[in-house]
Amino acid sequence: MNKIYPSAAAALSGIVKDGQMMAVGGFGLCGIPEALIGALRDSGVKGLTVVSNNAGVDGWGLGQLLTTRQIRKMISSYVGENKEFERQYLAGELELEFTPQGTLAEKLRAGGAGIPAFFTRTGVGTVIAEGKETREFDGSTYVMERSLVPDVSLGKAWKADKSGNLVFRRTARNFNPAVIMAGKIAVVEVEEIVETGSFDPDAVHLPGIYVHRLVLNARPEKRIEKRTTKQNPKGA
Repeated sequence: MNKIYPSAAAALSGIVKDGQMMAVGGFGLCGIPEALIGALRDSGVKGLTVVSNNAGVDGWGLGQLLTTRQIRKMISSYVGENKEFERQYLAGELELEFTPQGTLAEKLRAGGAGIPAFFTRTGVGTVIAEGKETREFDGSTYVMERSLVPDVSLGKAWKADKSGNLVFRRTARNFNPAVIMAGKIAVVEVEEIVETGSFDPDAVHLPGIYVHRLVLNARPEKRIEKRTTKQNPKGA
């Protein structure tokens, strides 16, 4: 089966719809599938529930979808560095399911592993646990968290072979493996595609069984987040 699509728009064609739950890989701007996010923006789908560690920054990454008002709800663990996110949330225009980072990662991993729910001590006694089942194990209280199985997952890897076996590069791996595994349909953007069999099997980070569609983005922009807190003195 050919998994390679000629463009990000083609890779999303026929699978993205209004009202879907979508998971998007990345951490900040590191390892985000920028071409796929751009194609999702251009598709015009709306009313999305998006699962991602955060929502990018104003005007870049998932921040683009906030600008175009395509996201109805975010399930994320970090909401800083995005003024439009803050504005929409405080105005009641954007729903937020705030989730501890480790819990979010496990909700995705469990979804990809076919585990419907799990118990964790994280969030017990806080607003995170409100309305959720709790249970005692060995004298400690745990809260039950449901796993996440998005309709579509958008991920980013460094390299893929034509069968979809993936290799990630350093910290850009972050949430991507869990996001890709969890999706009912996983679309992955890569910087290089090689022939099947080119990888040492021990070098494969995620097997191609989890990958449904591939798109090549050989020259991603790879913006970084930089905050200057103090200007250097003149001449320094």
